[in-house]
Amino acid sequence: MATTPKWIMVGGEGPESYNQNSSYQRALLEAAKEKMSEAIKAKLSLDLIYDRFSVADFGCASGPNTFVAVQNIIDAVEDKYRKETGQNPAENIEFQVLFNDFTTNDFNTLFQSLPAGRRYYSAGVPGSFFERVLPKESFHIGVINYAFHFTSKIPKGITDRDSPSWNRDMHCTGFNKAVKKAYLDQYSADAKILLDARADELVPGGLMLLFGSCLRDGVKMSETSKGIVLDAVGASLNDLAQQGVIEQDKVDSFSTPLYFAEESELKQIIEENGRFTIEAFEDIIHAKGEFTLDPKVLAVSCRASFGTFLSQHFGEQVFTKVFDLIEAKLRQEIPRLLNAKPGMQYLIVLRKKN
Repeated sequence: MATTPKWIMVGGEGPESYNQNSSYQRALLEAAKEKMSEAIKAKLSLDLIYDRFSVADFGCASGPNTFVAVQNIIDAVEDKYRKETGQNPAENIEFQVLFNDFTTNDFNTLFQSLPAGRRYYSAGVPGSFFERVLPKESFHIGVINYAFHFTSKIPKGITDRDSPSWNRDMHCTGFNKAVKKAYLDQYSADAKILLDARADELVPGGLMLLFGSCLRDGVKMSETSKGIVLDAVGASLNDLAQQGVIEQDKVDSFSTPLYFAEESELKQIIEENGRFTIEAFEDIIHAKGEFTLDPKVLAVSCRASFGTFLSQHFGEQVFTKVFDLIEAKLRQEIPRLLNAKPGMQYLIVLRKKN
């Protein structure tokens, strides 16, 4: 079986980079800041806050959102320490931030963009978060921001024409039960591996903060704005196949390692894992709504998020042509986008069991 290409955001700081096109993800962090701060102050034991405190961001990409996430965490920890001890945290605590992503992530841009005046030491941790990347009990709070919807590989049978779970769509639309089951089975297995790895690396009583997007129970992916955008990417690929630019078989065999679980599926997966208690499962009202309805902005955002993954499968030339079509496709989809069913933006706070 072919290896699943790694999902890497477009690096650098250019107009099509993830660095310049991730305000949607950042808005969730900003909207959830108060609830996250409250959870840290209520659920993090003061006994864990001593001379060295480590924060880890898994799937950090190339910035700038990771800096917002880790600074919000540090602010909350310092505020808790200051209020409960009456002491100045700057005099007593040294913070370390560990930035994790694939080895091919643009760590150069990440570290060149480190905020001036930051109150923490930093280090890069290359490797897949579907495996152990840190020593046991080595960090106190971890965060995964808009990355808890990935699978480690394309589910078995999805690209096999002879399989009942063969999927001609580029993602799990939710309308084919066999395809949905294949994706859910793969996602459940991967989530267990991810949670087990973080539980091993996290200190007892430490917290994992999961920010992201899931489906409301009973809602299908292609009924949401995210699903409609993915369908537009797939339709653009099919147009290029009909024009003879790429082979139809190559399009039919293309799938994404994405699964946006339903809310109840997420809770069940975490509870069955058994390594954490769910301390909070918050529904966050996104300041930007589900998505902007500006087709140009959506197309550029797609390019920043999907571009590298698509180019690995189809090549750079095809990748450019695909995104030339997407804006027009999305203009045609405005009525569907206006009537899309809402997804759920979440903050999940997990505490490692002792």
